[in-house]
Amino acid sequence: MKLIPVSEPNISDKELQYITDAVKSSWISSNGKYLDAFEKKFAEYIGVKYAVAVSNGTVALHLALLALGIGPGDEVIVPNLTYIATANAVKYVGASPAFADSDINTWNISIESIKRLITRRTKAIIPVHLYGNPCDMDGILELANEQNLFVIEDAAEAIGSKYNKKHVGSFGHISTFSLYGNKTITTGEGGVVVTNDVELYDKLKLLKGQGMNPKKRYWFDVIGYNYRMTNMQAAIGCAQLERVNELVDKKIKNAKIYNKYFSTCNDIILPMDTTNSLNSYWMYTIVLKSYAQEERDYLMKRLLEKNIETRPVFYLTTEMPMYTKHRQDECRNATLIANGGINLPSSTLLNVKEIDYICSNLINLLAKM
Repeated sequence: MKLIPVSEPNISDKELQYITDAVKSSWISSNGKYLDAFEKKFAEYIGVKYAVAVSNGTVALHLALLALGIGPGDEVIVPNLTYIATANAVKYVGASPAFADSDINTWNISIESIKRLITRRTKAIIPVHLYGNPCDMDGILELANEQNLFVIEDAAEAIGSKYNKKHVGSFGHISTFSLYGNKTITTGEGGVVVTNDVELYDKLKLLKGQGMNPKKRYWFDVIGYNYRMTNMQAAIGCAQLERVNELVDKKIKNAKIYNKYFSTCNDIILPMDTTNSLNSYWMYTIVLKSYAQEERDYLMKRLLEKNIETRPVFYLTTEMPMYTKHRQDECRNATLIANGGINLPSSTLLNVKEIDYICSNLINLLAKM
């Protein structure tokens, strides 16, 4: 069996056709028909009024915070168990992240933990739809409204996921997505910020293009950033968006096959689906019931020997040297999930034979541990 990667992009002739057209048009930088089309189609897909394409998912978070006016002296509550970019973006604007625990069932940010962290300095909450599993947006929005806080949805990993039959990314004051090469749809590098607020939309457009006045070319009213997506990237994005339902459906189909294999394995905790949400399973993830990092790492090493690539679930952000002294709730649940969690191969190119090989080997290894 050849190496089964954790993820790989699913690129078709359509992507090649569109990017070739973009190159031949000579519109290869940050203007062109594909950029306009991509932003419009992305907004329509998510179900929001406005979408702004940017160079990656991290700068999407940075722009979101800037547009909301969050800065020095402010605190933003983020999950401790997430990719480092969520906290880094908060630091970019001079604010401080405060780290919340995870819900032991959904592995997403715990609302009770958020409540314990709120102070008069708190300005926003960033719920992360971890690995494609939607957060409890009703509970988060209710709390945010009570406390007059902004909600920035970090939907980097959750294109196609739904909560109460609405796409994630459509609930927050502002929301962000990543289009990195391992995401369900990709532009190679890239990101998107979405909102229903026209004032925020105008700020986002201004800030991503060096702050140039839209009515007076080469006049700059504010300090901005070069966070623009290229027309070539957007060309790939347009093709990927035309296939997004196909790609999301394949992720979900593969997850159901995994779940069926592991349903009788007592050593594994499966990803939880709630009745009012649709998990797009960007990364199919399991947690070992032993919660032992040593056993997890040993299992991953043995799987790689069988040509099965895996990833550990994210380490807690507060374990990183630059965040050890930041304010945090007791993160017992997040620690357990991080210690025992494994991302299994999740590509949309994965086939049933490969899933059978992965599951058989994993179950056999667990039986011998």
